Amino acid sequence: MTAADTALICVVDDDLDVRESLDNLLRASGYRVQTFAGPDEFLACDEADTAACLVLDVRLKDANGLDFQDALAESDSPVSVILMSGHGDIPMTVRGMRAGAITFLPKPFEEEAMLTAIGEAVERDRTRRAERQAVATLRARFETLTPRERDVLGLVAAGLMNKQIAGRLEVSEITIKIHRGNLMRKMEAESLADLVRMAETLGVREPISRYHRD
Repeated sequence: MTAADTALICVVDDDLDVRESLDNLLRASGYRVQTFAGPDEFLACDEADTAACLVLDVRLKDANGLDFQDALAESDSPVSVILMSGHGDIPMTVRGMRAGAITFLPKPFEEEAMLTAIGEAVERDRTRRAERQAVATLRARFETLTPRERDVLGLVAAGLMNKQIAGRLEVSEITIKIHRGNLMRKMEAESLADLVRMAETLGVREPISRYHRD
C-alpha cells in the first residue's frame, strides 16, 4: 500500500471548477480527496484533521489564504500546504514560503507540478507523523519512571557522572547506579548516548544549579 492509497488531500478554493478539476486529478492518482469552498467548511470537517496536504487558494472570496495558512501553522495539527493563485506576486510568494508552504503554484497550474508538490507534501506528512509517534512513545516510557528516576535521567542528560549525581541528590552512588539501570531498562535505551538523546527529545534535562548546595 502506497502513501497515495491512504493519504487525504484537502482542497480549499472558492472556484467550483478548480475544486472539481483537482478532485478528478487527485482521485485518478489514487488519493482520497475532500474539497471545500472556504476555510470555515474545512475547519468544520472532522476528517480534515487527518489531511496529509492542503491545497489552498490564496485569494478566497471571504478569507485571506495566507492568514489561514498562518493560523493552521500555529494549531495543534499543522498540515503541509500547497498555495496557488491566479494573481500571485513576489511578496505573496515570499510570505507563503516563509510560513512553510511546500510551493506556490500559479493558476492555471501544470498537473505534473501539482502532483509532484503533493507527493512531497505527503512524504513530509508521513515523516512528521512518524516523528510525533516516536515522541509519544518516548513520553509513554517516561511516564513509567519514578520521580527519582526522572531526576537521575535529567542529571545524566546534563552530563553528570554517577558520583556527582549521588552528591546532588544526597544518596549513595550504588543507589544512583540502580536508578540508572532501571531507567535505562524502562526507556529501552541501548546506550548512554541513546538515553541522552531521548532526554533531549523530551526536554527533561535538569539544570545542574537546581541541585547546587552552598
